Amino acid sequence: MLTDVDCRQAVCPPDRARARLTDAGGLYLEVAPNGSKRWFWKFYPDGKESRLALGRYPEVSLKAARLARDQARLQRQAGQNPVQERRAARLAVRAGGDSFEAVAREFHGKRAPSWSPRYAARWIERMEKDLFPYLGALALPAVTAPVLLAALRRIEARGAVEAAHTLRQTAGQVLRYGVQTGRLERNPAVDLAGALEPVRVRHMAAITTPAGAAALMRAINGYTGQPVTRAALLLSALLFQRPGNMRTMEWAELDLDAGLWTIPAAKMKRPQHGKINGRPHLVPLPTQAVQLLRELQPLTAGRPNPHVFPAMTGAGRPMSENTITGALRRLGFGPEEMTAHGFRAMARTLIVEHLAGVRPDVIEAQLAHAKSGPLGAAYDRAEFMAERRALMQKWADWLYEQCRVPRSGG
Repeated sequence: MLTDVDCRQAVCPPDRARARLTDAGGLYLEVAPNGSKRWFWKFYPDGKESRLALGRYPEVSLKAARLARDQARLQRQAGQNPVQERRAARLAVRAGGDSFEAVAREFHGKRAPSWSPRYAARWIERMEKDLFPYLGALALPAVTAPVLLAALRRIEARGAVEAAHTLRQTAGQVLRYGVQTGRLERNPAVDLAGALEPVRVRHMAAITTPAGAAALMRAINGYTGQPVTRAALLLSALLFQRPGNMRTMEWAELDLDAGLWTIPAAKMKRPQHGKINGRPHLVPLPTQAVQLLRELQPLTAGRPNPHVFPAMTGAGRPMSENTITGALRRLGFGPEEMTAHGFRAMARTLIVEHLAGVRPDVIEAQLAHAKSGPLGAAYDRAEFMAERRALMQKWADWLYEQCRVPRSGG
């Protein structure tokens, strides 16, 4: 078995045309007199020796070469000749054929207009980084289940288990599109169910006990940093909206007399269709929140920057996404105890456990957890909105009284 040191220090003796350093399973590193080094995998189709080039060292590391060898062995086990498959794929691409990358880009071009710009960009970035280098040149029928699994296990091997699962789904979209357009008979991605290491879900840290919430609120109330940051912390607890919506709150979205914050649909976590055609998300403001916002008006309202929580530097920008997190750390709450997103889980848990008479659908609506089906439209009915307004005031009263925070917030 080779080591990285062996590969780095390998040289070709002056009396030889080539030197071979063998690893295992037919993998070897070939060193030329001029110092160039190339990986090859040796195998025996029909009893005759053949070899598959796997790339140059150090561009292809020892670990990557072993993964490429394993991928090629999977092709052999599936009855394919890796050398012939590579040649066929190259010919297909040269002829403008249906390579995996070409079909993927075609699929992306058709679907991206209906996705959010962020998701569309992330979709193609993941493919370009992790799948196109290994599968992109293959003709679509050559992307069998073992071949796709080998590419996904490269990602899994670097510890990116969740990314491997995401790319299995992404590749499956492309392969399903290939079936739909007559370029593939069946989607092999479906055969990989259960083949990858399970994703270990890590929930955002959150305080979910009355005693913990009391300690958190008292700490926030005594925060001695920027008053705008202190207000953002208190409002995060009172309104429990997504951190991105909190920090990008604008004065134009607020009606303090009516006690209402209207978040435009374009700012919500929704598919592109929902951002364009959906209704805004309404957040009733309890009296404590209204008072905090009125206290903020002399500090941040009426400026060129439209945000309630403007950035300290950078015209027109909201506060950094790290501001709330940094403030929590300065207050002594570590990443395993509380996060900016944790205010949502804190509210969800404590409302269910300690506020009687609140229907779960009302809480989910206020969290902007959209429901499909006939109940989805109910979130915008007047009587449902009345329940949400009552919930928000009930929560604010409980939070301030339980935690002994002065009602003025001062």
